[in-house]
Amino acid sequence: MITREQALQFAAEWVSAWNDHDLEKVLAHYTEDFEMSSPVMMQMGLSATGTLKGKDKVRDYWQQAMKKYPDLHFGLIEVLSCVDTVIIYYTSIAGKKAAELFFFNENGKVYQAMGHYN
Repeated sequence: MITREQALQFAAEWVSAWNDHDLEKVLAHYTEDFEMSSPVMMQMGLSATGTLKGKDKVRDYWQQAMKKYPDLHFGLIEVLSCVDTVIIYYTSIAGKKAAELFFFNENGKVYQAMGHYN
């Protein structure tokens, strides 16, 4: 179970790691076999289905995204939480709004994440 305090701490750490462009710090929150879904993967030609599985594959995707958007900066808008999920609503690239849905395992690590964009 994810408490409200844990959800807020996760969101603060996640946004900070992205804003620092510290990919290893971002990835520290995820299981080795986590699954990430995002329409951006399809736009970048990295996944026909919009889903990648495994930390190494997602690392490659995020490294490419950080290179493509060197001025990447996230602005936290809201954190929503449930029993074992967290949604981070934030401003993303070029001020666009985004929301990420995270599913946590019993060890407090993310095993599945889904990016949503306007």
